[in-house]
Amino acid sequence: MSRKLPTSPAILVSGDGNQWRTLKSLLPYLWPEGRMDLKIRVILAMTALIASKIITVLTPYSFKYATDALTASGNTAAIAFSVPLFLVLAYGVGRIMMVVLAQIRDAIFAKVGQRAVRELSIRTFRHLHALSLKFHLERRTGGLSRIISRGTAGVDTVLRFSLFNTFPTALEIALVAGVLAWSFGWIYAAVILGTVVFYLWFTYAATEWRINIRRNMNEADTDANTKAIDSLLNFETVKYFGNEEHEAARFDTSMLKYEKAAVKTWESLAVLNSGQTIIFAIGLTIVMAMSAFAITQKQATIGDFVMINALMVQLYMPLNFIGSSYREIKQGLIDVEGMFSLLAVNAEITDRPGALPLKTSKGELAFENVSFAYDHERPIIRGLSFTVPAGHTVAIVGPSGAGKSTISRLLYRFYELTSGKIAIDGQDIAEVTQKSLRTAIGMVPQDTVLFNDTIRYNIRYGRPDATDAEVEAAAKMAQIHKFVLSLPKGYDSMVGERGLKLSGGEKQRVSIARTILKGPPILVLDEATSALDSFTEQEIQAALRKVSKGRTTLVIAHRLSTVVDADEIIVLDGGKIAERGTHDKLLRKKGIYAAMWNRQREADQARRLLTQVEADDLYEGEEHPPGWPTPLARVYTP
Repeated sequence: MSRKLPTSPAILVSGDGNQWRTLKSLLPYLWPEGRMDLKIRVILAMTALIASKIITVLTPYSFKYATDALTASGNTAAIAFSVPLFLVLAYGVGRIMMVVLAQIRDAIFAKVGQRAVRELSIRTFRHLHALSLKFHLERRTGGLSRIISRGTAGVDTVLRFSLFNTFPTALEIALVAGVLAWSFGWIYAAVILGTVVFYLWFTYAATEWRINIRRNMNEADTDANTKAIDSLLNFETVKYFGNEEHEAARFDTSMLKYEKAAVKTWESLAVLNSGQTIIFAIGLTIVMAMSAFAITQKQATIGDFVMINALMVQLYMPLNFIGSSYREIKQGLIDVEGMFSLLAVNAEITDRPGALPLKTSKGELAFENVSFAYDHERPIIRGLSFTVPAGHTVAIVGPSGAGKSTISRLLYRFYELTSGKIAIDGQDIAEVTQKSLRTAIGMVPQDTVLFNDTIRYNIRYGRPDATDAEVEAAAKMAQIHKFVLSLPKGYDSMVGERGLKLSGGEKQRVSIARTILKGPPILVLDEATSALDSFTEQEIQAALRKVSKGRTTLVIAHRLSTVVDADEIIVLDGGKIAERGTHDKLLRKKGIYAAMWNRQREADQARRLLTQVEADDLYEGEEHPPGWPTPLARVYTP
C-alpha cells in the first residue's frame, strides 16, 4: 500500500544556493502529516530538551551555594558538613539529569529522523525511475549513487542539528543571559550577549568561506567515485588493453583534487576553531575579572565567582556546538542540494490527466504516420505506418541507423512522438497509463543485463508473485531448465554483476524465460540473437518461436535469416519504409532487402569457408573427427 509523502513545493528546488528554502522544505518531515505517533515523539523530545536546558542553567546555583556554605564562618561542624554535602549532591544529580534527558531526547526522536531519511530516500529512488531514458543514458552512475548517499546522510544531519543543537543553544543563551542579568546586573548579560554575537558573526563568516571549499571537495569526491565505478564495471576492457596504469592515473588525478580540497578543509577548520576559542576566552576573562573585582569590593561572594565560571563553562559547550552545528547544517544542506536537484528534474514522460489502463483484447499493434527525432534537426523516423495484426509476426529490418531500435523505444513510450500515433487495439498509447502499457509488452533485448542475484530471482522478475513451479515451467519453455539443474546450486545460483557468470546464450535464455513468465500479449524481439554464434542462435530461435506462438510479435532484426518466416517484413531506410512484403516477395523485388540478403549469405559462406580452411590446417594429414567439415583440398582437387 502506498503512503502519502510530504509534498511541499519547496522540495523541488534545484541547487540554487537558497539553502534556507531547502531547510524549510525539510520541516514537513519533522511534523509528518497523518502520523500522530511521530508528532507525539516530537513533543516528548522537545519537552525533554527544554527540561534539560532549565536544569543546565539552574545547576550552577547549587555550586554557588555549596561554595558559599564551605567558605562561611560561624557555622557548626554539622551544618558546615551537611549543607555543602546536600548542595554538592544536588549539583551531581543536576549534571546527571542534563545528560540523561539529552539521551532520552535523542532516543525518542530517532524514529522521526530515520523515518524522514527513509521517506526522502524512497522519494528520490522513485523519482529516478520516473525520469526519462534520455536522463539515464546521460547519467554517471558512480556520481549519481554518491549524490544520493551523501544526500540521505545530509538529511539526518540537518534535521538533528537544526532541532537539537541550534534551537536549544539559543534557548540556553537566553536563559544564561537572563540569570546573569537577574543575579548580577545587566552589564554581565551585555558582555555575554556581546561575546555571543561576535562569536556567531565570526562563525558565520568563516563557515561561508569554508562552504566553497566543501563544494570543491564534494565535486572531487564525486568525480573520483565515478571514475572508480566506471573502471570497475569495465574491468575486462581494462584488462584487454592493459590500461591498469592509465585507469590508476585517471583515478589519482581526481583523488589529488580531493586531497587538496580536504587539506584546505582541515586548515580552514583550524582557523575557525582557533578564532572561536579566542573570542569566547576574551568574553570569559572579562566577566571573571568583573566578578573578581566585585568580590574585592564586597559586592559578591566567592560562590558568585564560581557560579559565573560554571555558567560560562556550561555555555561554552552548546555555543561551541552552535558553531559546529551551523557548519554541519550548511555542509549537510550542500549534500542535500545535490539530491534535491535530482528531485527538481522533471520527468519528460508522464501519464496524461485522466489516463486509463490499457485494455488488451486481441493485441493488434498499429503505427499511424509516426515521426520522431532525438534532435529536431535530424529526424530518425519519418511518417511510419504499419500494422501488426493480432497473433501475427512483423519484422523490421534495415541498415544501421535506419531507426529500427528506436521503434521499440517509442512503443514502450520512452520518448514522445514528434507526430503521429501508436495504438494497441485502437487505444493511443499516449492516452493510457505507462504501467499498463509496459505490462502488456514483453521485451527480449539484444544485450540482456541481469541483476546480481539468483537465476530464480532473475526469471521471477517477469512476474514477482510467480510460484517456483511457474518459474521452472518458464525455464523449460526457454530451454534453460536442464542447464540450471546442472549447476551446484541450481536455481539459487548467483549470476554475478550484470549476469557476467553466464554466457551470452544463457543470459538470453534467462531473458526469454522471464518474458514467458510475464505472459504479455505483445512481444518485441530487439535483435535478440545478433550477438550469438550460429549454433546458439538456432537454439534461441527455437525458444523464441515457442514464445511468440499466438502472440503479436514485432521482430527487430539484423540477421535476415531469423525473419524469413515472418508474416511481413518491413525494410526501413532513412527512417522510411522502403520495401515491405514476405521474404520471397522481397527477394523477387531485387531491391534493398535482396541486396542485404545476398551480402549476408556471402558473408556466411566466407565464414564457413574460413572455418574449413582452419580445420584443414589444424588436422592436415590426420583423420578428421566424425562430423567435421570436409577438407577443402578434397573438395577442390582436380
